[in-house]
Amino acid sequence: MQRVTITIDDELAEELDHFMAGRGYANRSEAIRDLARSGLQQAATEVAGSRPCVAALIYIYDHEARELPKRLTRDFHARHDLAQTTLHVHLDHENCLEVTVLKGRGAEVQKFADHIIAERGVRHGHVVYLPADGAHTHGRGETHTHGDHTGSHAHSHKARKSG
Repeated sequence: MQRVTITIDDELAEELDHFMAGRGYANRSEAIRDLARSGLQQAATEVAGSRPCVAALIYIYDHEARELPKRLTRDFHARHDLAQTTLHVHLDHENCLEVTVLKGRGAEVQKFADHIIAERGVRHGHVVYLPADGAHTHGRGETHTHGDHTGSHAHSHKARKSG
């Protein structure tokens, strides 16, 4: 293990200490290691290009913005190959929050997410990328992504001989 010395301003140190307390870290080294791993994973996935990934696109938009709901619907229909599902939440009289699960090649997912976030009327947006190699096989030909049991299953059932 290597020792690395960093200098951070007081405000960031205070945020780090608050983060540590909330998550139960014993020391700053553990917290910074986990944050660095997370940041590196995020950065690697964002520039993955042709690597498959899954992502959560989270954004808040003004549902009264001119034609925005229609434009968003059109955009999602145009890229139905990427958009897996969307959760829609009415925050107040003007704002809606949507969380959309995207799945596809990293560059395509990133381009689509950037397009949605850049739409006029979208107030805040963020994308969280995860590598798609988090999928695993259960045996019997079933494949799932952790936490998602809504996908298709391939089962091979052998006919039993009676007798």
